[in-house]
This record gives sequence, C-alpha cells and structure tokens, in this order.
Amino acid sequence: MPRLKEHTVFLVSLAFVLLNVALMAGEFYWLSALPVVLLLVWAMFTAVDRLLYFIAFATPLSINLEELDIGGIGVALPTEPLMVGLTLLYLMRYLMDGSVLDRSLLRHPITRIMLIQTAWMALCVLTSSMPVVSLKALVARIWFITTMFLMLSAVFTDRTKMQRFIWSYLSGLVIVIGYTLIHHAQFDFAHDPAHWVMTPFFKDHTSYGAIIAFFLPFALASLVQSGYTGWQRLLIVVVFALLVTGLIFSYTRAAWLSLIGALGLFLIIRLKVPLWSLGAGVVVLGGLYWLNAEQITIALERNREESSDDLGEHVRSISNISSDASNLERINRWNSALRMFMERPVTGWGPGTYMFQYAPFQASEDRTIISTNFGEGGNAHSEYLGPLSEQGLPGLVLMLALVVASLVIGIKLHRRMPPGSERRLVMVAMLGLVTYYLHGALNNFLDTDKASVPFWAFTLILVHFDLKYPAAIQAPRGPALVSGTAQ
Repeated sequence: MPRLKEHTVFLVSLAFVLLNVALMAGEFYWLSALPVVLLLVWAMFTAVDRLLYFIAFATPLSINLEELDIGGIGVALPTEPLMVGLTLLYLMRYLMDGSVLDRSLLRHPITRIMLIQTAWMALCVLTSSMPVVSLKALVARIWFITTMFLMLSAVFTDRTKMQRFIWSYLSGLVIVIGYTLIHHAQFDFAHDPAHWVMTPFFKDHTSYGAIIAFFLPFALASLVQSGYTGWQRLLIVVVFALLVTGLIFSYTRAAWLSLIGALGLFLIIRLKVPLWSLGAGVVVLGGLYWLNAEQITIALERNREESSDDLGEHVRSISNISSDASNLERINRWNSALRMFMERPVTGWGPGTYMFQYAPFQASEDRTIISTNFGEGGNAHSEYLGPLSEQGLPGLVLMLALVVASLVIGIKLHRRMPPGSERRLVMVAMLGLVTYYLHGALNNFLDTDKASVPFWAFTLILVHFDLKYPAAIQAPRGPALVSGTAQ
C-alpha cells in the first residue's frame, strides 16, 4: 500500500492517457481538455489576478461558438465561461462577506451610472418582446462588469499592474494581427477579403479595426515612456508598427475617424480648453447642423466615391450616402432603430432584441442591396441608437451619461494629477475610450468580449485614479466651500 500511494500520480496520469486514447479512437476528443479545465478551476480559487491577466490575453484569440456552427450558441471560448465562473464565485463570496466590495468604488459617479444602467436593463427584461434573449444580454453585461470592473479593481492597485493587463491583451491582439496580415497577403491586401480574413477571431473588419484603434494611443505612449530596456523598446516599436499596419489594412473607416477624434481630445487637454467652452462648442455645432441639415445632406449625396482598394478613395467614401452600400445600410439600421423607439419609447423592445425585431421597421426607401427581408445577422450599428430601441429613452440617456461623466471626470482628473507615468496612463485610457465612444456612433460591440474587456478595464483606470487623487476641498474665508476641480 505505501508503494501504491507513492505512485498515485503516475497511475492516475497513466489511466487518464489510456482512457483518452480510447475515447479519441472513437472520435471523442473533449476529455483532452480536462487538465486545462482543472487548471483554470484551480486558478479561480487561488490565483484570480493571474486568471484575469489570462482572460485579457485570450480575449482577442477567443472564438465564438456561433462562428463554428455547432448549435448557434453565442458564447466566446475560453473567455466567457471563465468570466461566468468568476462572477458566480464573486457573488457567493459577496453573500458570505459583503466587505469584498469597495464602498468608495460603489459610490463613484461612473460606477453609479453603470449600476443604474444594469438595473434599467433588468427592468427592460421584464417588458421585453423576447425575454430569454434579453435575459442573456443582461447576464452577459453582469459578468463583464463583475469581472472587468468590480473584480479587476482589486488587481489594479498600481500603474504597473494596469499596464501588465493592457500588455496581456495586446499580446493576444498582436498574434491575431499577425495571423490576419499573413492571411490577407494571400489576397494581395485587397479590400473585399479585408472583411473576413480576421475570422474566426473577429467577426468582421469593423470590430477588428475598432479594437486596434482602441490600443494605438497606449502603444504610442509606450514609445516615449522611460524605463524600458533596449530590447523592450524594440519590441514596442514592432507592436506599434503591427497595430498601424493592421489598422490600415482593416479598411475600417470608422476606426480611422475615431483616432482623429482622439487626437482632438489630446489637443483639447494639452491646450487646457475650458470644459464650458467645449460644451458650448458642441451645442453650437449641433445647432448649425440642425439648421442646415438639408443642405448638408444634399452636399453629401454628391459624393459618389465607393469603398475600394485605393486608400484615398476609401477615405473619401466615408461621406458617400448616395451609393455606398455600407453607409446606406447604416442609415437603414438607424432609421429602423428610431421607428422602433417611436413605438416603444420608454422600455424599448428589450436588451439584445434589435436584430430580431428591426426587419418590419425598414422603410422601402431606406433598403439597400445588402438589406434582408428578415433582418437577420445585424445590429443597430450604434452604441447609442441600439439602447434607444432596446431600452427606450432612459437607455440612451444612461449611455450618454456614462460617456459624458467619463470624459468630464477624466479631463478634470488629468488636470489635477502631478506629471508622471500615472498621469500619462490616465490620458491613454481617455484616448482609448474616446476612440470607442466615437466608433460607437457607427457600430456597437459592447455585447462582445472583444470590446467589453478593454472598455470596462479602461473605465476602471479612470475611476481608480479619480479615487486616488480626489478633488481638493478648500475652506475659504467665506461661508461657501469651493472645489479644487474648478481650477
């Protein structure tokens, strides 16, 4: 018996190998995944921080089961099952020990908006036209926020760990870009193959380009950051070059535009433009568009440039709303979302239901050559009109509140922080988020792990440093208190 105990590990391993060989001979391969599953389960209980880093690395490489045609299950492997497991463990731990939640984090304005968003989604599930679909969308939002915001807040204790998380995601993304460029090269980097050469890792070129644009500000900032060795700096240069190359050959016009917007925010912060003047500028520009909408539309309709392999023509086709099928289909989706909102303005049709409900709301004059009678396989192409149609007016207001609060808090935070690497990271987080805020006007991906993981993680960076560097409260001679953020 003692000798048997000494060889227990060997005997168990041998039995597993023999059983696995027998099952594989019968074309059953799933048992091979058992060691990995056991390792991940062990990590859930003993190394949550490392598991979150692994999720960041695996997210760009994750594959949605819908893409594999094995039952139409909309779950990304291996990331979403891991996030589900972590969420369940976190909720169980919270029930046993409520102190796991940082109260200061919960009281932060951005966190409150997120929680109200989630609560409103839950209410909209009750009135949804497709309750099961909406419940799945709600649960997915919960596991994204729980893992990539609440749980990650315990890991993001300093700048180094935040950068480690970002580099983990970038490591996986660089692998996908390399695969995509090699695959695309077989088609001479033509425009049409650019729509699908990144599969099975990304569904299409728009989400692929959006994520590359999201991380470009961080890669650019890393080029000028001190503290890296010569080899590390060379590696950063290679990563930056791959990101730029991948973005160019993604042919994603919205991603290109989002970087211009991020540059605009960078200049606003560096030039210390007052927030009130920035808000006034937005109102004035909106008013000018409202007054001249018809003339602007006529001018845009004169543009006949089509999407093509020529990068110059592709850029000019951005404003083509007369013949470019991609642009016209977006307008079709947006108008459908508005008509859906008009019919259900308060609670909408239910989270996640747009793609199943918008078909009857397509007007004949909006339909394009790529429109379908049943409206299958598409969303609202907007992070703002999507919630408007699915969650009513409060859904849109809450999304806009999240965007505005993040920008205002981020800009004020940057202005009061001392110069240094932390301040630079806040700038990078804001610029990355801005690329997505702007891209969100033309596409929506927050229902996927690809976008949700970096989106909530970068939002957490802003919240973390806002709590670390609170606005100073000074007691002047007068009776009123003056906030230091007004400076």
